[in-house]
Amino acid sequence: MNVRIARQDGVATVTLDRPDKLNALTEEMYDALIAGFAELAADDGVRAVVLTGAGRAFCAGSDVAGMVNRDLAAGRQRMHKRARLAMAVAGLEKPVIAAVRGAAVGIGFSLAMACDLIVASETARFVQAFKNLGLVPDGGSVFFLTRLVGVARAKELVFTARPLGAAEAHEWGIVSRVVPDAELEGATGALAAELAGSATFALGLAKKMFQSMAVPSLEMLLETENLAANAAKLTEDHAEGLAAFREKRKPQFRGR
Repeated sequence: MNVRIARQDGVATVTLDRPDKLNALTEEMYDALIAGFAELAADDGVRAVVLTGAGRAFCAGSDVAGMVNRDLAAGRQRMHKRARLAMAVAGLEKPVIAAVRGAAVGIGFSLAMACDLIVASETARFVQAFKNLGLVPDGGSVFFLTRLVGVARAKELVFTARPLGAAEAHEWGIVSRVVPDAELEGATGALAAELAGSATFALGLAKKMFQSMAVPSLEMLLETENLAANAAKLTEDHAEGLAAFREKRKPQFRGR
C-alpha cells in the first residue's frame, strides 16, 4: 500500500509512500486516503494529524499515467473522488499539519492547502501545474488559494504555473513556518504534539468557524470544479498536454 498511517501519543502521521514517483497519487491512493481520514475522524485517540510524503517530495500531483480515460461519466467519478479527499482533509475536526519537503505540485499543492497549517522545508516548492496538461485546478485549489492569497495572486499562480519557493510561500501566507530540511520532521512533530495536547474539541469548532467565513462554500466550488475539469479533459489541449509530458517536450496548445 502506498499510503501509511502511524499513530503515536495522540498524533497520526499519514505518509504518501511512493517516493520513486515523487508520491504521485494513483486512484488506489485516493481511495486509501479517503478511507484513512475517515478512520482518523472516528478515532478518539487521534487528536492531531500530520500529512507528509516519503523521500524527496511531498506529492507530484495525480499520476499522469492514469489519465487515459476521457469518458465524461468516468471522469466525473474521478473528480468526485478528489472532492471527497479535499473535504475529508479540510473537514476533519482535528488539527491537520502538512509537512512539505520538495515538490507539492497540482493536487499535491491542493492537499497541502487543505491542511490547517503547512510546515515547509527550505527545499519545498509549490506549483499550480494544471495548465501544463490543459486542465483546470482540482482538489479545491482555487478555493484555498483565493482565501489564502487573494484573487490576483491566485490567478498568477494558476495562469503561469510558476514554482513558488518556500520563502515566498511563507511571505504570501500559504506556509506557516519554513525550517531547514533536516529539521522538518522534528519541527512538525513538536507542533503536532503541542496541538494534540491542547483543547482539540474547541479547535475543531474553530475550524468550523473559519470555514463558515468562506463564500462560496468549498462544496459549491468543488461541484463547479468537477464540471470544469471534465470539460477540460475532453479538449485537444489536454490530449496534447499529456503527449508532451510523456514525450518530455513543450506542449503546442491550440486553445481548443
